[in-house]
Amino acid sequence: MRSLPLPLALAARLSPVVVLACAGWAMSSSPAAPEDAGTAQDGTPRQTQSENGDSSASPTAAKTYAAAPAPCGSVSAKTVTSLVPGAKTAGKEIPSTDTKIRRTCSWNALKGFDYRWLDVSFEIMDTQDAAVKSYKARTGEKSGGGAVPGLGDEAYSVVNLTTEDKQQTREGVVFARVANALVVVTYNGSDFETKKAPDTSTINTGAIKAAKEAMAALRSGTAG
Repeated sequence: MRSLPLPLALAARLSPVVVLACAGWAMSSSPAAPEDAGTAQDGTPRQTQSENGDSSASPTAAKTYAAAPAPCGSVSAKTVTSLVPGAKTAGKEIPSTDTKIRRTCSWNALKGFDYRWLDVSFEIMDTQDAAVKSYKARTGEKSGGGAVPGLGDEAYSVVNLTTEDKQQTREGVVFARVANALVVVTYNGSDFETKKAPDTSTINTGAIKAAKEAMAALRSGTAG
């Protein structure tokens, strides 16, 4: 089966686009079991907020993660093959001005008429408060989504639909935060034969699956 060239909208994927919130969005992934809020990863008790709600004095507001893990190794080859058929499982890391602060890996492929693109990014903030502020600002800009239970300290998933020249592209984004680190996953797809996009459930489930693996990779790394 012959492959078709990508539309301009996908070739210029990194440019800002206007998206339509996908009606009927629904969480399609069974939530993982919530983490024990009273125990940290190393088995020590977590510091909780004070009774007046001020967490600024908590040790968790400090820099827990010192550097981003290697993003291209954060998602298993099996998952890459499943989400992006035809893509090289090694992925391609996007150049960054400071790899300690931000690292991103991309996988994309056109197999027959089906196109898929997956991005996984890690961003390390100086403090937890800075990460919380960034998380709230980004999720506040994305309406129509919902929380993802059991993923980091807090997580949000949203799926949007873009149509250009009658070609649909559906994109899912997951924002997840743990301590002073953010995990951002973007997953989208198109069918150039039908000009339709994959359904919301397919994109949402795929984005959340990749985000869970990326979060596990971050947590298994060395904390600063």
